[in-house]
Amino acid sequence: MFPIVRKLPTTMNVYHLFAVGSAIALLGVFGCTTQAQPESATSPQTESATATQTEETAALFNPPITAQAERSDVKTNPDFQNITVLENLEHPWGLVWLPNGSMLITERPGRLRIARDGVLDPTPIPGAPEVFAENQGGLLDIALHPRFEENRLVYFTYSHGTNSANRTRIARATFDGGALSDWRVIFEVSQTKNRGQHFGSRLVWLPDGTLLASIGDGGNPPVELEGEFIRQQAQNLSSHLGKVIRINDDGSIPSDNPFANDAEAAPEVWSYGHRNIQGLAFDSTTNQVWATEHGSRGGDEVNLVEAGENYGWPIVTHSREYSGGLISPEKSLPGMVDPKVVWTPSIAPSGLAVYTGAAFPEWRGNLFAGGLVSRDIRRIELDESGNVVNEESIAIGQRVRDVRQGPDGLLYVLTDASNGRLIRLEPFEG
Repeated sequence: MFPIVRKLPTTMNVYHLFAVGSAIALLGVFGCTTQAQPESATSPQTESATATQTEETAALFNPPITAQAERSDVKTNPDFQNITVLENLEHPWGLVWLPNGSMLITERPGRLRIARDGVLDPTPIPGAPEVFAENQGGLLDIALHPRFEENRLVYFTYSHGTNSANRTRIARATFDGGALSDWRVIFEVSQTKNRGQHFGSRLVWLPDGTLLASIGDGGNPPVELEGEFIRQQAQNLSSHLGKVIRINDDGSIPSDNPFANDAEAAPEVWSYGHRNIQGLAFDSTTNQVWATEHGSRGGDEVNLVEAGENYGWPIVTHSREYSGGLISPEKSLPGMVDPKVVWTPSIAPSGLAVYTGAAFPEWRGNLFAGGLVSRDIRRIELDESGNVVNEESIAIGQRVRDVRQGPDGLLYVLTDASNGRLIRLEPFEG
């Protein structure tokens, strides 16, 4: 077994000081000038900017950083067409299909929308809660209960609170086809934080009926908690920040969680050492859980996520500080899981699907990862051991927030914009 890391080593205090010094030096060079930063690379100086600019465009300004598995061999594929299904969505974030074929779509400002027979209802679904909709926060992911046709339960992640004290929540509500009712919070992050960064926050059901949710590390320097950079909480097992958590459908804790019997750990923790996972998917063929994770300046990751494992952040990382300095000198250590892919420069990954459909038989078993900065989808081929053997870029031309496989076996893409779209990928006919 790997060693359980409960607190960062003392040397991380050196990195803390180094980062502060680098930031001060950077200010000395550039004065008060700031640049828009992407979701995989939020700069503290841009915290007051809109969410679409705070952490999702910095890779456009950041030069490439040499790192493991830098994807210089990415290919393109023109053998399909993009069809716009819906428009006029305001920063859509998550998508599910109802049994009757209608679609529920979350909009980050706090609205739940429904599309019936390919037509977006102009009136939002009533019953959604008030959310903290600033910067990266708002109404985020959505998932139907595996027995939705029996219980009509819909699950949501969202940010709640104020700019000075906020956290990620998971809630469920009953949907009768026209409105939400009986809204109930079943989980919330144990610590509040300030500013509007790094909420996670994807939902995935496992075959045993338990629910996984990704929780961000809380933000970038200078955001602190208990006198340390908040990102260090990703290595603190007693904190929910920087984790994938696993709960039952009512919010209770599965007895077989890896740290359920550890008095010094939060019992919901399933895996740890994560920065900000915005892509999470379950492969029903291999029973594997995959995640895409935002780095800071470079160092976005694709990870095969397993119970009880430590994914290293911020002790092990291919990312750098926004000033260009080191976050850590370590890129790999014993007891910490290495990523399957590292993207440098950042693509700002959001949304992840494992393809199992018939429309593109050659794509079965591939991962499809959305890119906010890269404005594309990365199709990732895996071998039987889960190693990456090929990567291909599917150009979308807009910021990709989510990727889902529809009931028809086609791929659907949500684009992140004030006039966001739902796009369907279809094979060329003829």
